[in-house]
Amino acid sequence: MRAAHDDAGVAPEAPVGQLAAVLTTSALTKSFGGVVAVNSVDFRAEPGQIHGLLGENGAGKSTFIKLLAGVLRPDSGEIHLGTEPLGYGGVQRRSRVAAVFQELSLVPDFTVAENIWIGQEPLSRIGRVSPRALRRKTLELFQELQLEGINPDREVRLLSVADRHLVETAKALSTRPKVIVLDETTSALGPEETDWLVRRARAFADGGGIVLFISHRLGEVTQVADCITVFRGGKNVGTRVRGQYDEDDLITLMLARRLGSLFPPKDWRPSANVALRVRGLGDGYRLRGVDLDVREGEIVGIGGLQGQGQAQLFLTLYGVHPMREGSIEVMGKPTRIRNVRDALSAEIGLALVPEDRRRQGLLLAKPLRENITLAVLRRLAQLGVVNAFREADLVRDAISRFQIVARGPEQAVQWLSGGNQQKVLIAKLLLTKARILLLFDVTRGVDVGTKPQIFSFMREFAQQGYSIVFYSTDASELAHMSDRVAVMAEGRIVTTLDGSNLTEESILRAAVQATGRRG
Repeated sequence: MRAAHDDAGVAPEAPVGQLAAVLTTSALTKSFGGVVAVNSVDFRAEPGQIHGLLGENGAGKSTFIKLLAGVLRPDSGEIHLGTEPLGYGGVQRRSRVAAVFQELSLVPDFTVAENIWIGQEPLSRIGRVSPRALRRKTLELFQELQLEGINPDREVRLLSVADRHLVETAKALSTRPKVIVLDETTSALGPEETDWLVRRARAFADGGGIVLFISHRLGEVTQVADCITVFRGGKNVGTRVRGQYDEDDLITLMLARRLGSLFPPKDWRPSANVALRVRGLGDGYRLRGVDLDVREGEIVGIGGLQGQGQAQLFLTLYGVHPMREGSIEVMGKPTRIRNVRDALSAEIGLALVPEDRRRQGLLLAKPLRENITLAVLRRLAQLGVVNAFREADLVRDAISRFQIVARGPEQAVQWLSGGNQQKVLIAKLLLTKARILLLFDVTRGVDVGTKPQIFSFMREFAQQGYSIVFYSTDASELAHMSDRVAVMAEGRIVTTLDGSNLTEESILRAAVQATGRRG
């Protein structure tokens, strides 16, 4: 994807009507099985503003925005857009409040154009969907939104996670809503795509619309939002206008306590032993001659703009994508990784936390217990029967070690917060006894209270001799957590930063300059 820049910096006309109205809720309440998720919330968002929503996972934000979007029916309370009450569901509701949720609504086997216009397809004179008109409408919408590089005829399953989020955003804007909800949309985007999204959000607000902006990147919210409402324990605990707060104030409001340092100190020196050596790695498609060394006890960050081959590198190392050229050595021994089983059974093993945990890493409908032990069932089995006592011990230890918040080991993973889902994946990964950990955007969709825990786990793993390859769309995470950062551009590692050269600014500068030289 390439997002076009607005000529002369002028925001294009926003896809929203001229009538602007205040969005309000009164005593809005929603419970699930006796647990109050949204507790008598009063809320107000003004037209022409980007309104940020903050709160830990489980604070009630997701339930609240689903009530606003008509996905859930409130137990009590009211929602108004101006003087108009917003009822539950229906086409009219979707034309008022559109949402881009973390869990995308796209149909994988439909094309981009078919997904965008579901329910509003252009019909021919005989009542059939016109593919030509469908494509034309999509191109017109993309031109209006200044969104380039996404083929309307491409099936959604073939798109990157970032491009899927952009398509979902375009789909939401195509309904010409008065309110748009962006729920962790930037977590899947690189700097270029994030810039496009922020400019679209600002143009939408400037046109009289209301943007509700949710992100666990606190600095991003404070930069983008005109005002911020904080949720804690299902309640609205305060709204702050730009200029009336700093990040520490917001964190205290979110957690009801002060938060210590987000990143643990770099007080560990990696071994000189190279655990993973990659030379000339290529997949015949995106990767071209990747060279990479990772020492025992080292965290090597992978940087670069979105879509420069980072995902393909992780998937090729893990055996999901075939390796067409090059070599891989694990602890000095040549290793051929043809599939995931090869990766896990290498001399010291490789294991992956994938890009999309909900689709690629977890069985959402299955209990926490089954997700944690899925990869080690053979070790737990005797004569083909899983030893329930050994399994229970492993699960209990994992829940305790990784501080997983759940009702118990039989709770379905889909009902856990994003941060706790990620902890389940990390626990599962450690049980494989792999010593090389591939962590792809491991803090995506994770709240500000859980991120320090995950970073502490990473540093603890490194001190125990694990080797970690770590990708993040957040350059500050790479700068603070990595011993070295390898910057990728067009399928290659083009530079490596370490020591005093390893800063957030240097990572971004290297990424932009390398992509510019090659593009």
